[in-house]
Amino acid sequence: MTPSAAGRALKLAGVVVLAALMLCACAHSSDSRTHDALLEIPVPKTVTVTTSKVAGLGKILADSHGRTLYMFPPDAGGRVTCTGPCAGTWPPLVIASGNKPTSAAGVNPLDLGTLADPNTGASVVTYGGYPLYRYAGDLAAGTANGQGLYLNGGPWYALNPDMQPVTTPPGK
Repeated sequence: MTPSAAGRALKLAGVVVLAALMLCACAHSSDSRTHDALLEIPVPKTVTVTTSKVAGLGKILADSHGRTLYMFPPDAGGRVTCTGPCAGTWPPLVIASGNKPTSAAGVNPLDLGTLADPNTGASVVTYGGYPLYRYAGDLAAGTANGQGLYLNGGPWYALNPDMQPVTTPPGK
């Protein structure tokens, strides 16, 4: 590579890095209390936790779209430990701060709560004190592709309405 070509390549790399930094700054400048910082979608003011039957797992908690909700044992003690890239794979079930989640039939409303979400500044919906998450690999309602996966420092389990993690492998 000639010295002038190397200089142009270096300048181009600098421009790419600068553009990436500017995009990151813009993404973080949005109102994190009204948008999911990772997905840039509005944080809902209402959330309903319901149940769904998944083959091999039985009756488990689901969001209002029928997507499986998971718990992460390292969150014991009522804290959200899945942040940053982890939350991209396991998006927490969030609700706008100051709002309360609702329950459908089969879900005990007394077991629902919220915790501050370090990812968005909103609130994460909890059940029995455990933050609830979805799995990015669950592309359709009634699937549980995240069941039993060991990622981000621990296993991920669907949660049944009795606040028990379902440790059965999927499809068994």
